[in-house]
Amino acid sequence: MKTIQLGNLTVRQNQPPIIVAELSGNHNQSLDRALALVEAAYQAGAHAVKLQTYTADTITINSTSKAFSIDDPTNLWHGRNLYELYQEAHTPWEWHKPIFDLCKTLGLLCFSSPFDVTAVDFLESLDCPCYKIASPENTDTILLKKVAATGKPMIISTGMATIAELGNTVDTIIQAGCRDYILLKCTSAYPADPKNANLSTISHMSQLFHCFVGLSDHTLGTAVAVTSVAFGAVLIEKHFTLSRKEGGVDSAFSLEPSELKRLVEETTIASHSIGRIHYGVSSGENAKLARRSLFIVKDLKAGEVLTRDNTVSKRPGFGIPVTFYETVLGMKVVKDISYGTALTWDLLKDRGV
Repeated sequence: MKTIQLGNLTVRQNQPPIIVAELSGNHNQSLDRALALVEAAYQAGAHAVKLQTYTADTITINSTSKAFSIDDPTNLWHGRNLYELYQEAHTPWEWHKPIFDLCKTLGLLCFSSPFDVTAVDFLESLDCPCYKIASPENTDTILLKKVAATGKPMIISTGMATIAELGNTVDTIIQAGCRDYILLKCTSAYPADPKNANLSTISHMSQLFHCFVGLSDHTLGTAVAVTSVAFGAVLIEKHFTLSRKEGGVDSAFSLEPSELKRLVEETTIASHSIGRIHYGVSSGENAKLARRSLFIVKDLKAGEVLTRDNTVSKRPGFGIPVTFYETVLGMKVVKDISYGTALTWDLLKDRGV
């Protein structure tokens, strides 16, 4: 599979995944906090920062009717009016440039999820290097065609989508001009239950659509994200906050700086641990020291015969391997041997000699 270039980052298989810190609405309507989030993501070792580009008016309708309120009692935002929620969560468009500029200064990739065509036009004015499509928009062909027409790489979350829908999504973006795309396995629940992560889908999706696949993870903690590396995830997106205690629309399922740092470290270790199919002694192993071999445990005179009383299997492995134990029993030693000597072939005569 070819590589994909996301700004200064190269996406390829068999390397640690790109870690994306999703700011979402955790800026709590403070530009200073948004910039502090970028700094904290950089210090934690994240490779990229992602924004969401919309306004309450571009994503929903200002209505108090029941259809525009969240009535699912299991939902993190149960009881909230959609328009009011998006007013609180959106990132003001005038903040985008200072955030992009800070990321550039720090060497971080910065990109965003546009939620309508006006957001794409705006992000193009900032020379956004790639685009993310959120799960609820992965069947929005109007938006998909608009983003694909930029010719820039697309990262598409696949939450809620069937294979048929994803097939249509991929066909749509290719026909509209997109050549480089990454699909993200995603469970669109906030927070998501690890039991519903279904990470096995990652490798299947990659084979099915002949593309790189990553993970947009809304579970608590880092375990699911780290595990995804074993299934081939090339990019992992996690919501990020300075402190869950300080609140925020997404803070309940977001990582704090120390957790993001651990995610970067552990996914790197996980990636390096996959390696290749290998048997035998690996680098760092010492078979001679760890394994057993044959040792003399009584002082012997030349010509004496090896028996179970004077020859035993002990560590370390500097003597004849234990697999030859029955072979050497009954053989004579060619010279005097002292207690604790590792038995070697040059110390022995053939039987009957």
